[in-house]
Amino acid sequence: MAHELDSVREFLLPRVHWEAAMKVSDILAAKGGKAGGDVIGIEPTASLEAAAKLLSKHRIGAVVIRGAGGRLAGILSERDIVRAMADEGAEALTRPVAHVMTRDVVTCTEHDTCAEIMERMTARRFRHLPVLRDNMLIGLISIGDVVKQRVDEIERDAEAMRDYIRTA
Repeated sequence: MAHELDSVREFLLPRVHWEAAMKVSDILAAKGGKAGGDVIGIEPTASLEAAAKLLSKHRIGAVVIRGAGGRLAGILSERDIVRAMADEGAEALTRPVAHVMTRDVVTCTEHDTCAEIMERMTARRFRHLPVLRDNMLIGLISIGDVVKQRVDEIERDAEAMRDYIRTA
Protein backbone atom coordinates (compact mmCIF):
# COMPACT_ATOMS: atom_id res chain seq x y z
CA MET A 1 0.00 0.00 0.00
CA ALA A 2 2.79 2.44 0.90
CA HIS A 3 4.55 1.63 -2.39
CA GLU A 4 1.36 2.37 -4.36
CA LEU A 5 0.98 5.71 -2.56
CA ASP A 6 4.57 6.63 -3.47
CA SER A 7 3.83 5.82 -7.12
CA VAL A 8 0.77 8.07 -7.09
CA ARG A 9 2.79 10.89 -5.52
CA GLU A 10 5.53 10.52 -8.14
CA PHE A 11 2.89 10.63 -10.85
CA LEU A 12 1.02 13.63 -9.44
CA LEU A 13 3.83 15.88 -8.23
CA PRO A 14 5.20 16.75 -11.66
CA ARG A 15 1.62 17.45 -12.84
CA VAL A 16 0.90 19.79 -9.92
CA HIS A 17 4.13 21.68 -10.62
CA TRP A 18 3.23 21.89 -14.32
CA GLU A 19 -0.24 23.26 -13.56
CA ALA A 20 1.17 25.97 -11.32
CA ALA A 21 3.32 27.11 -14.22
CA MET A 22 0.43 27.57 -16.69
CA LYS A 23 0.83 31.06 -18.09
CA VAL A 24 -1.08 33.69 -20.02
CA SER A 25 0.99 32.73 -23.07
CA ASP A 26 -0.69 29.29 -22.94
CA ILE A 27 -4.13 30.91 -23.06
CA LEU A 28 -3.12 33.13 -25.98
CA ALA A 29 -1.70 30.13 -27.84
CA ALA A 30 -4.94 28.20 -27.29
CA LYS A 31 -6.95 31.15 -28.66
CA GLY A 32 -4.77 31.30 -31.77
CA GLY A 33 -4.34 34.32 -33.98
CA LYS A 34 -1.39 36.65 -34.30
CA ALA A 35 -0.20 38.83 -31.43
CA GLY A 36 -2.41 41.91 -31.09
CA GLY A 37 -3.99 41.46 -34.50
CA ASP A 38 -7.17 39.78 -33.35
CA VAL A 39 -7.95 42.22 -30.51
CA ILE A 40 -11.04 44.25 -31.33
CA GLY A 41 -10.40 47.93 -30.73
CA ILE A 42 -12.10 51.28 -31.18
CA GLU A 43 -11.03 54.91 -31.22
CA PRO A 44 -11.63 57.05 -28.10
CA THR A 45 -13.65 59.51 -30.20
CA ALA A 46 -16.17 56.86 -31.32
CA SER A 47 -19.64 57.03 -29.79
CA LEU A 48 -20.90 54.62 -27.16
CA GLU A 49 -23.52 53.56 -29.71
CA ALA A 50 -20.75 52.56 -32.16
CA ALA A 51 -18.99 50.67 -29.36
CA ALA A 52 -22.20 48.85 -28.39
CA LYS A 53 -22.75 47.82 -32.02
CA LEU A 54 -19.14 46.58 -32.23
CA LEU A 55 -19.57 44.49 -29.07
CA SER A 56 -22.79 43.02 -30.43
CA LYS A 57 -21.38 42.33 -33.90
CA HIS A 58 -18.40 40.41 -32.51
CA ARG A 59 -20.31 38.86 -29.58
CA ILE A 60 -17.73 40.13 -27.06
CA GLY A 61 -18.02 41.76 -23.66
CA ALA A 62 -15.29 44.39 -23.87
CA VAL A 63 -13.35 46.40 -26.40
CA VAL A 64 -9.95 48.02 -26.04
CA ILE A 65 -9.48 51.68 -26.78
CA ARG A 66 -6.40 52.37 -28.85
CA GLY A 67 -4.61 55.66 -28.61
CA ALA A 68 -1.61 57.08 -30.47
CA GLY A 69 0.52 54.45 -32.15
CA GLY A 70 -2.02 51.73 -31.36
CA ARG A 71 -1.11 51.84 -27.67
CA LEU A 72 -3.67 50.85 -25.06
CA ALA A 73 -5.56 53.95 -23.90
CA GLY A 74 -8.47 52.30 -22.10
CA ILE A 75 -11.03 49.54 -22.05
CA LEU A 76 -14.82 49.64 -22.34
CA SER A 77 -17.09 46.85 -21.19
CA GLU A 78 -20.79 46.18 -21.49
CA ARG A 79 -21.09 47.12 -17.83
CA ASP A 80 -19.59 50.55 -18.55
CA ILE A 81 -22.23 51.17 -21.19
CA VAL A 82 -25.04 50.02 -18.89
CA ARG A 83 -23.81 52.32 -16.10
CA ALA A 84 -23.64 55.29 -18.48
CA MET A 85 -27.18 54.62 -19.70
CA ALA A 86 -28.44 54.24 -16.14
CA ASP A 87 -26.93 57.63 -15.29
CA GLU A 88 -27.78 59.55 -18.48
CA GLY A 89 -30.43 57.56 -20.33
CA ALA A 90 -30.28 57.04 -24.08
CA GLU A 91 -28.37 60.34 -24.43
CA ALA A 92 -25.30 58.45 -23.16
CA LEU A 93 -25.07 56.63 -26.49
CA THR A 94 -24.07 59.88 -28.18
CA ARG A 95 -21.13 60.42 -25.82
CA PRO A 96 -17.59 59.57 -26.92
CA VAL A 97 -16.13 56.33 -25.62
CA ALA A 98 -13.35 58.38 -23.95
CA HIS A 99 -15.88 59.79 -21.44
CA VAL A 100 -16.93 56.37 -20.20
CA MET A 101 -13.94 54.05 -20.71
CA THR A 102 -11.72 52.84 -17.91
CA ARG A 103 -8.44 54.70 -18.30
CA ASP A 104 -6.47 53.07 -15.50
CA VAL A 105 -6.44 49.65 -17.12
CA VAL A 106 -5.13 46.68 -15.17
CA THR A 107 -3.04 44.55 -17.52
CA CYS A 108 -0.92 41.43 -17.49
CA THR A 109 1.97 40.00 -19.44
CA GLU A 110 2.27 36.70 -21.22
CA HIS A 111 4.54 35.52 -18.38
CA ASP A 112 1.92 35.94 -15.63
CA THR A 113 0.48 32.69 -14.33
CA CYS A 114 -3.15 31.73 -14.68
CA ALA A 115 -3.44 31.70 -10.87
CA GLU A 116 -2.14 35.30 -10.67
CA ILE A 117 -4.56 36.64 -13.24
CA MET A 118 -7.52 34.74 -11.78
CA GLU A 119 -6.75 36.36 -8.44
CA ARG A 120 -6.38 39.82 -10.05
CA MET A 121 -9.64 39.50 -11.98
CA THR A 122 -11.56 38.23 -8.97
CA ALA A 123 -10.20 40.80 -6.54
CA ARG A 124 -10.80 43.74 -8.89
CA ARG A 125 -14.13 42.36 -10.18
CA PHE A 126 -13.54 42.58 -13.92
CA ARG A 127 -13.74 40.00 -16.67
CA HIS A 128 -11.29 41.19 -19.32
CA LEU A 129 -7.55 41.69 -19.09
CA PRO A 130 -5.36 43.16 -21.84
CA VAL A 131 -2.02 41.42 -22.35
CA LEU A 132 1.00 43.63 -22.97
CA ARG A 133 4.51 42.98 -24.25
CA ASP A 134 6.90 45.95 -24.03
CA ASN A 135 3.88 48.21 -23.40
CA MET A 136 2.23 47.09 -26.66
CA LEU A 137 -1.07 45.21 -26.75
CA ILE A 138 -0.65 41.59 -27.85
CA GLY A 139 -3.92 40.09 -26.68
CA LEU A 140 -7.02 40.25 -24.54
CA ILE A 141 -8.13 37.44 -22.29
CA SER A 142 -11.44 36.99 -20.55
CA ILE A 143 -12.38 35.13 -17.41
CA GLY A 144 -14.04 32.65 -19.79
CA ASP A 145 -10.66 32.01 -21.44
CA VAL A 146 -9.09 31.39 -18.02
CA VAL A 147 -11.90 29.07 -16.92
CA LYS A 148 -11.69 27.13 -20.19
CA GLN A 149 -7.94 26.69 -19.70
CA ARG A 150 -8.51 25.44 -16.15
CA VAL A 151 -11.28 23.02 -17.20
CA ASP A 152 -9.02 21.65 -19.95
CA GLU A 153 -6.25 21.11 -17.37
CA ILE A 154 -8.62 19.29 -15.02
CA GLU A 155 -9.88 17.08 -17.85
CA ARG A 156 -6.29 16.22 -18.84
CA ASP A 157 -5.46 15.43 -15.22
CA ALA A 158 -8.53 13.21 -14.87
CA GLU A 159 -7.65 11.34 -18.05
CA ALA A 160 -4.05 10.91 -16.89
CA MET A 161 -5.29 9.56 -13.55
CA ARG A 162 -7.64 7.11 -15.34
CA ASP A 163 -4.75 5.95 -17.52
CA TYR A 164 -2.57 5.49 -14.46
CA ILE A 165 -5.25 3.46 -12.68
CA ARG A 166 -5.84 1.29 -15.77
CA THR A 167 -2.14 0.43 -15.99
CA ALA A 168 -1.54 -0.01 -12.25
